[in-house]
Amino acid sequence: MDDAVTRFLRHNHDAVMTTLRPDATPHVARVLVGLVDGRLWSSGTQTRVRTGHLRRDPRATLCVLHPDRWHWLGLECEVEILDGDDAPQLNLTLYRTLAGEPDDVDEYLQAMVAEQRLIYQFHVRRAYGPYVSP
Repeated sequence: MDDAVTRFLRHNHDAVMTTLRPDATPHVARVLVGLVDGRLWSSGTQTRVRTGHLRRDPRATLCVLHPDRWHWLGLECEVEILDGDDAPQLNLTLYRTLAGEPDDVDEYLQAMVAEQRLIYQFHVRRAYGPYVSP
């Protein structure tokens, strides 16, 4: 990711994520994304439809939205699913990046385990859009 992409992602977290169904038709979902130590992450669960799609085909496209509705950033990615024993802690790190400190950290971590939360880590292959240099 170049500096323009990184700057855009630091300030814009609302996105639409597109994955591919087995018949190659697109499946979209609204997600939040955040930069954590220079890596682009989003949260999901083991049972999300998009998780199943990504386990079969790790390609995804993100459309990261700017609040003015006219600016956006397209990201073609390969997605790595981080679902090891540290997934609850990784979700806490992402939460802190996007929203600050949860009211009760222990309760938050327990919820991440109960919800079978994981992290999608996006490896950007191509970026395009109004705020990105070619």
